[in-house]
Amino acid sequence: MRVSVILPAAGLGTRMGKVSPEKSGVSRKQFMLLDNSPILIHTIRKFDGCPSVSEIVVALRPDDMDWVRQMIAGESLTKPVRLVAGGDSRQRSVENALAALDAGVDLVAVHDAVRPFVEIETIEAVIREAAETGAAIVGIVPVDTVKRIHKNKVRATLPREHLILTQTPQVFRYPLLRQAFEKASEDGFIATDESSLVERLEEVEVSVVQGSDRNIKITKPGDMDLARLFLADEIAERNAT
Repeated sequence: MRVSVILPAAGLGTRMGKVSPEKSGVSRKQFMLLDNSPILIHTIRKFDGCPSVSEIVVALRPDDMDWVRQMIAGESLTKPVRLVAGGDSRQRSVENALAALDAGVDLVAVHDAVRPFVEIETIEAVIREAAETGAAIVGIVPVDTVKRIHKNKVRATLPREHLILTQTPQVFRYPLLRQAFEKASEDGFIATDESSLVERLEEVEVSVVQGSDRNIKITKPGDMDLARLFLADEIAERNAT
């Protein structure tokens, strides 16, 4: 089974705000430094260590291609990593990466480039589920009470047992995901995740695999403190084995 992983990394990271070069090297979140390596590299390393993954495809801004290629060349990776030009949105970046995949790919996993702490066990579990059902995502049940509002007024309290907070990877059979993107393009539909595009087809039910509170998406400056803590824990666990 051939599994391609797409990492959309062409975003500008506007929610991160301005970060001083002395602290991070750059202001875009996917290139901020954790233990002297960009977040993107940490994420690539995680998928490189996943037995089921066949290749990693990174969608980047054209201006970032050369120096990211140099960074990857300095890594001791076991899986092929390809770089493709991203677009002006996450959806366009993933669509561009899909177009670059070989026809023999069985499953496509899309993962946020700024989620470097996904566990290999979670990656393997969601890939197995998608191989069986055609579509699977990672999610966690919210611990806070969730309410639906209109403007600043509460309209309903939603039962948490019927809700999840979606994470990535999101994994789909390759033809299904291609079809979902083609349909979205025809309709001019924009989504915040790939599952939303597949759900619109109404061809398969999307399964949910349990995620982890550690599988955070680094989007705000405060997330970096938590990321450093999680990385220190990972390093300590590796050194203990």
